[in-house]
Amino acid sequence: MSPPWDAECDAAGLKCPLPVLRARRALAFLPPGAVLRLCATDPMAAIDVPHFCAEAGHALLAADPPEFLIRKGGG
Repeated sequence: MSPPWDAECDAAGLKCPLPVLRARRALAFLPPGAVLRLCATDPMAAIDVPHFCAEAGHALLAADPPEFLIRKGGG
């Protein structure tokens, strides 16, 4: 069985703003509607990732730090 995401981005151990920048870069290579699994251990990611999604038009499907599932918008 395949995972419920299309791509993964490991930002564990990176501090703000690097997890969001890595997620932005990973999402740029995905088609609209694709799901990205982001692993971010920085405590600020719980604030930064939802804000990034809202600003960029992506859907935050799950936020259970350190895991975030983001559906790419624009489609």
